[in-house]
Amino acid sequence: MQADTTLAGKTLFITGASRGIGLAIAKRAARDGANIVIAAKTAEPHPKLPGTIYTAAEEIEAAGGKALPLVVDIRDDARVAGAIEEAVARFGGLDILVNNASAISLTGTLHTPLKRYDLMHQINARGTYACSHFAIPHLLKAPNPHILNISPPLNMNPRWFKNHVAYTMAKYGMSMCVLGMAGEFEGQGLAVNALWPRTAIATAAMMMIGGPEAMKSCRTDEIMADAAYLILTKPSREHTGNFHIDDEVLASAGITDLERYAVEPGHALITDFFLDE
Repeated sequence: MQADTTLAGKTLFITGASRGIGLAIAKRAARDGANIVIAAKTAEPHPKLPGTIYTAAEEIEAAGGKALPLVVDIRDDARVAGAIEEAVARFGGLDILVNNASAISLTGTLHTPLKRYDLMHQINARGTYACSHFAIPHLLKAPNPHILNISPPLNMNPRWFKNHVAYTMAKYGMSMCVLGMAGEFEGQGLAVNALWPRTAIATAAMMMIGGPEAMKSCRTDEIMADAAYLILTKPSREHTGNFHIDDEVLASAGITDLERYAVEPGHALITDFFLDE
């Protein structure tokens, strides 16, 4: 099976694509002329976070793609199912699902209210499962279908559980979807992979967690977009069940000079969560 050398004409359904990594992946695909379904909650400007589904659509179309902005809360099964159907009706099919939407709270057991626990699990683990559940029947009709979860490799080092067990459980739920669905659908040609950054990424969430100083030790979201692009253009029947790290994906394509992705070149970088140094 030949790899897709381009995403031209492909339809991508990306959750949480109104900003950050999701939007960066969308804009990279848009440069090829892809169709992007922006599935996110932000229809009105957020007081603390930049971007809405409509501003994202403008950026995607300016980059060369076609955009379908849809207000979607991935905790709502009926809305997820409806959005998938709208996407297929608009663009004639579905080629790629990127499960990017995520909720985070780096809090311990006694400081994580059950409402916050539920939010993280409903968006991260259950939301990923729900979007996959409704998308897969359409993906299986595509010539080179992919699911890409923005989630980490499964690492049982207690370090990654002891300070924020609720978040880790929810995030690993996304990764367990990769492990299970890759095996389940391997014989049907559907690739299911994960992608995670080596370093912290300069997003609005990172700004809220670490502030301006921490941002200097980040890479831009473009490194994740470029790595995702390389994965999503691989042959789905030959490339599934992988837990990728962004810089390793780029290195496999001969891209080893990563200085251009640094927010502040020369500044020491923060290793991301779930990766042992």
